[in-house]
Amino acid sequence: MNAKPFQQIDRVIHERGRMGIMSMLAVSAELSFIELRDTLDMTDGNLTTHIRTLQQAGYVVVSKSYHNNRPHTTCGLTAEGRKAFGKYVGLLEKIVQQAREKYK
Repeated sequence: MNAKPFQQIDRVIHERGRMGIMSMLAVSAELSFIELRDTLDMTDGNLTTHIRTLQQAGYVVVSKSYHNNRPHTTCGLTAEGRKAFGKYVGLLEKIVQQAREKYK
């Protein structure tokens, strides 16, 4: 199998926690911090760190507001994040296809 597709994997997305965040946000316009935390079974600190990494890469936008005097944080993919995740998924599909062809 050609090693080149593996070298193209986006390491920002490829980490398990960040891939989970990106996967969830890819199918929803935005999700709350609590929805992400509970679904992905992460601690607040761990989720915050992963969101910050994705935000610094330009993949995620974070909005903060208040509902009933409580802070409410939501996250969504940026256009760049949506494009990067599509490329990432396409690359994984290519890797699997190459393996199928080589190891039939």
